[in-house]
Amino acid sequence: MNDTSEPILITVALCTHNHADRLQRTLEDLGKLNSPTRRWELVVVDNGCSDDTPQLLAATEWRPFEVPVRIVREMKLGLSNARNRALKEAKGEYLLFVDDDETPDSQWLKAYEQAILVHRPDALGGRIEVLFEHGDRPSWLQDELLGFLGRLNQYGEACWLTEPNTPFYGGNFAVRRELFATIGEFDAELGRKGSVNDGGEDTEFYRRLLAAGSKIRWVPEAIIHHRIQVDKLRRGYFLELHYRQGRMEGTRKRGNGSRLPPRYLFGQFARAVWKAISQRLGRGKNHSLRLEMNMVYFWGYLRGWLSA
Repeated sequence: MNDTSEPILITVALCTHNHADRLQRTLEDLGKLNSPTRRWELVVVDNGCSDDTPQLLAATEWRPFEVPVRIVREMKLGLSNARNRALKEAKGEYLLFVDDDETPDSQWLKAYEQAILVHRPDALGGRIEVLFEHGDRPSWLQDELLGFLGRLNQYGEACWLTEPNTPFYGGNFAVRRELFATIGEFDAELGRKGSVNDGGEDTEFYRRLLAAGSKIRWVPEAIIHHRIQVDKLRRGYFLELHYRQGRMEGTRKRGNGSRLPPRYLFGQFARAVWKAISQRLGRGKNHSLRLEMNMVYFWGYLRGWLSA
């Protein structure tokens, strides 16, 4: 039994919005974790849920044994808003984020604890594997596309992350809580809002960490399994995701400037269209999706630049 007079080392923050069916398994899986030696707590942020989530969270059978649990409700829709609320509620030295459609490995918390106690980093990121909940993996879903479903396994061994272009996903990372006072909160303009999954908030936050000189540790033993639902196992999901991403980035890049896009953007779009069509005609649709994603990204970028 952990000594309740000890300070809390880790606050696990679980943010959720209208995913009661997925959330139930995640809560049950959190209750199966091998406990670390230091105290930890669980903060669940109900981000304006209108489904059965409040009733599910009010139950007690899923709660980890002898772990403080707090349920809070954040009505400002958006994952970044929910994470910022978790920051305000947390008591742990480190804030560790997990999504509502993920299953942590039984050693997940202990792996983070060990890395924290040995290295005392400012932030940490862990490995994410893809878990297909229903049905087989489609033939068109090539390995190179798994990263767009959340897979992250960039380094086989623990190391320090120093490059701004290194992938860094919000579904499995931790930050020293006091650091937020220096680098600021998550950008509420970025990230998933309800059913609109624009993303980008985790990458922007990671780059801010690096710019501030933070020490970021890669912990491959801290494994999360991202459960993939059937609605994501379609080509349209990947195309929609990239179109929205391109449109968001085009709008932000233009800012208050001219609505007339630079000429080079039209060239990039034309080349992307040619490559996608050539690949599909030459090798078939099972090998062309990645290039089609590039094509719709540039189309979205142009539309975002042209938008009012």
